[in-house]
Amino acid sequence: MKPEVFRSKTAWVLGWVWMAFAAFNAVDLVTHGTIPSALVAGAVLAVLTAAVFVGCLRPAILPREDGILVRNPLRNVMVPWKAVDGIHVSHSIIIESGDETVRCWAPQSSARERAKAVRRGAPSVPAKSGRYPTTQPQVSKAEQAAAQAMAGRTHADWVAQQLTETAEKKSRTEGADGPATTTWSPSALGAVAAALLLIIAALILS
Repeated sequence: MKPEVFRSKTAWVLGWVWMAFAAFNAVDLVTHGTIPSALVAGAVLAVLTAAVFVGCLRPAILPREDGILVRNPLRNVMVPWKAVDGIHVSHSIIIESGDETVRCWAPQSSARERAKAVRRGAPSVPAKSGRYPTTQPQVSKAEQAAAQAMAGRTHADWVAQQLTETAEKKSRTEGADGPATTTWSPSALGAVAAALLLIIAALILS
């Protein structure tokens, strides 16, 4: 079974659109470009592509058997299930683990998304038209309860709830104990290093 991944779908789609655009332009620079102008353009393209990779494609939350893996732009944070003390949402999802606070880059909850969720969960007011009453569909109690439960909830709120429920279950039955660990991401550092090398080469040859 494929492991579940929580991320910003909009950033993911836009990130891959940019990758396709960058690949097309990179091929064009290699086949038709001339030094040093092609190298300068390639360096700019590499910087933007590295930024899109670490900012849009990498960030995600991956629930695993041994804990929660948080992929932020440049670092990975592994929080064992038993080390999760609490999960809440402000602008981003925040995982409390002992004295450490892990702020997840994605998915996030913007003020606009929060306001939209509040409007979506608000009860509708029957409209009045002149002196003749209008017929409004009756909403069942179950539908009302569902609307109230979703009122003001964003995708980040839903993800936080899923992680909280899993942490409560995993901490009672299984999972390794220990503190949260933070490591640098080799792929992110590699992307940044490649962009920096192209910038240095462009400065030397231009």
